[in-house]
Amino acid sequence: MLKLRDRDVNRKRWNIRKAVINDAKNLKICMDIAYTKYLNRLKGKRLPPMDIDYEDEIASFPVWVAESNIEIVGGLVLVFENDYVTIANVAVHPDFQRNGLGRRLMDFAEWEAKRRGYLEILLATHILLAENVSFYLHLGWSEIVRDDTRVYMRKNISV
Repeated sequence: MLKLRDRDVNRKRWNIRKAVINDAKNLKICMDIAYTKYLNRLKGKRLPPMDIDYEDEIASFPVWVAESNIEIVGGLVLVFENDYVTIANVAVHPDFQRNGLGRRLMDFAEWEAKRRGYLEILLATHILLAENVSFYLHLGWSEIVRDDTRVYMRKNISV
């Protein structure tokens, strides 16, 4: 029992809320930090979420942030199409990875899609980010197809 309590005390806490325009700067910082760890593997090539204007993103799409002690430690961008939802971006600050936040953001995306009546969610991740592909497969996603740079995935959900 002591081990569980110790581990629980050490868990980082967060809450997920709708992003506002004033979050753009700190969301950009969080995303840059989250994706920077992949630059060596990608031979310095920046991933698209590192070059997004998050003010425009927040103004144009539903965006949520994960916050811990008023610091943005994760983000989620969804795009609602006619027949499906796309997870356009989901990322977690490295200090908050492996604490359940990534899973919670993915669960939140699924919940939001169900709430709006959708039956399918899609996403794409870089082909060299094998740990992300494994994570999504673990969460019940299926691989649809691969190209030179991306792995496209799908999850069917029920309302």
